[in-house]
Amino acid sequence: MAKFNLLMIAPPAVFAALAGLFYVGMQREDPDALPSQLIGKAAPPVTVEQLGETPLLTDELLRGPGVKLVNFWGTWCVACRAEHPTLLWMNDNLDVPLYGVNFDDSTSKALAYLARDGNPFDALGEATTSRTKIDWGVYGAPETFIIDGEGVVRMRYAGPITQRVLNETILPALEEAKGGS
Repeated sequence: MAKFNLLMIAPPAVFAALAGLFYVGMQREDPDALPSQLIGKAAPPVTVEQLGETPLLTDELLRGPGVKLVNFWGTWCVACRAEHPTLLWMNDNLDVPLYGVNFDDSTSKALAYLARDGNPFDALGEATTSRTKIDWGVYGAPETFIIDGEGVVRMRYAGPITQRVLNETILPALEEAKGGS
């Protein structure tokens, strides 16, 4: 008899526990934001290979003076293609270097894409292993990080940078990072 009562109570109890977890999760300041454990910490190292003629993204660049952006992208990523015109605009109009990490892609596709649609990156690298992606906590593309002049991660944005995201999120975060570096 006791076994029968436990089986009757277990499903509603599991449901209630899951509902409670979902409710607590939705009470975050911004439930759409994907937090990063890197905020306020030194940017992880990059282990990338040369990709074309663009200067290679190195750890020295990440830790050098001035604020910079690091964008993880791939030609297979539809959202990366959607944000590409914004990245080109940023490279032409912002006084902040834009560094790119191409991942889960082929060298030939990446180079052809940049040749055809323009290369917004001041330095670039191809992640030929998962190490850099894992170290940075990148789960998809595109993802963009703002690094201050001390080499500390100040912001992470997961998703395509649209004009709205640029104006409401990226530009204010860049100004804040410039003030703090």
